[in-house]
Amino acid sequence: MSSTLDSIATGSAVGALLPLLTAVVQQPRWSAPMKKVVAVASALIAGVVTVVSVGGLEQFQHGVPTLATFVGLLAASQSAYDLIWKPTRVAPAIESATSRKSPTAAG
Repeated sequence: MSSTLDSIATGSAVGALLPLLTAVVQQPRWSAPMKKVVAVASALIAGVVTVVSVGGLEQFQHGVPTLATFVGLLAASQSAYDLIWKPTRVAPAIESATSRKSPTAAG
């Protein structure tokens, strides 16, 4: 398999699990737009790590394959969240379990 296909396939696999990691950071009280910003930023960071780990820094010279990896990772992340992690309540449970409690809620 070419390094481009390896990168896209790895990005898709990473994207499928990324919502679980994003749920650790997100807080239930955040607005929907803020959660989207965090999800997209997480996908961009994961995309950079994926591209570097699969193809090395030189892969960034090839814009289309790198962009395809980012898009595949983001699409996989959002699809997995909407189709698997949100309906099964796994990601929301992680989000709630790792959220910081406000002083009034904790006491």
